[in-house]
Amino acid sequence: MIKTIRVMLIPNNHQATRLFQFAGTARFTYNWALEQEQKNYEAGGKFINDYELRKRFTEYKNEPANEWLYTISNNVCKQAVKDAVEAYRKFFKGLAQHPKYKSRKRNRPSFYVDPVKIRFTNTHVKLENMARSKKKSRQSANWFRLAEHDRIPTTTKYSNPRITFDGLNWYLTVGIEAEAPEPIAETNEGIGIDVGVKDLAICSTGHVYKNINKTSRVRRLKKKVRRLQRKLSRKYIKNKKGESYRKTRNIVKSEKQLLRVTHRLTNIRTNYIHQVTAEIMKREPSFIVLEDLNVTGMMKNKHLARAVQEQKLAEFYRIMQYKCNWHGIRLITVDRFYPSSKLCSACGHKKDDLRLSDRTYHCSYCGAVIDRDLNASVNLYHYGQSVITH
Repeated sequence: MIKTIRVMLIPNNHQATRLFQFAGTARFTYNWALEQEQKNYEAGGKFINDYELRKRFTEYKNEPANEWLYTISNNVCKQAVKDAVEAYRKFFKGLAQHPKYKSRKRNRPSFYVDPVKIRFTNTHVKLENMARSKKKSRQSANWFRLAEHDRIPTTTKYSNPRITFDGLNWYLTVGIEAEAPEPIAETNEGIGIDVGVKDLAICSTGHVYKNINKTSRVRRLKKKVRRLQRKLSRKYIKNKKGESYRKTRNIVKSEKQLLRVTHRLTNIRTNYIHQVTAEIMKREPSFIVLEDLNVTGMMKNKHLARAVQEQKLAEFYRIMQYKCNWHGIRLITVDRFYPSSKLCSACGHKKDDLRLSDRTYHCSYCGAVIDRDLNASVNLYHYGQSVITH
């Protein structure tokens, strides 16, 4: 199986400049390929495949005005053409929307690296054609420092390496071959997990994982974000010239400061999800049951949108899915219309008049009294048991 690892790079000024040039070339090539596909489609032509489009791009590079493309690795442009062709193919198959041009302002700078030519040591990674000179004294520019040592194995095959810039730092994402884990014994107990806004996750075993956004640390950072946003807004208004805004160096400095705090908030929330999921995996359950929540629909509720966004429920589902695959645990997804909260976990009686404000479940049939979220998680566990036995 393929395991993806993400590690931060520490480039010097010259290397950072080259990274931006590579990312800009990838964006330019992608937009060029989309333009060729659109012109061909409007003229009534057939779909241009990857091989034909790369031949046209080679002819385009040979024009005198486009010689600068030879200063960038050919693999960057080749993969950008492949990505554009794949985006169009998915559109025609109905799997995705019509591909859009990549904007310099809105899109995240990124590019592809040849997995055959990339090399790793315990502390550095070598990227091709970063040094413009062929002299040995200049070849050190090809080696980038890694923020984490001994993170990526040096004796394995790599797949789909990508370099990405998140506004502050450059990251390398690469897939490595890993052995598939042995499946967990079916005799082990399973776990039903009810996720929500009040608490992140409530397990059928009784474990409750609180909402990280209610801690004083996160609240303090959110307050700092609001202050920096107001400060940045005042600077923009102060430097407004007519209908346009003039971006000064102080504004750029304030934007980076705001970006650091927002990234720190995101990292805290993502790290907490990893800690919760890792703790669940350590119990080695034979199966895990999750409810298929309509996160997109919940985001349309103006009263819940911010809380759902900060809780990162979609990220929680994604991490749970790939960690279950890693550990050989069966993940069971329950339909979103399954009445997990309305059913009594003791007798199975359904309470149709249950409201969202009722945080404690009172069964009028058997007299059971239980926390609403715990009751839902136990019902999910019972659902998983029925699926396993049948």
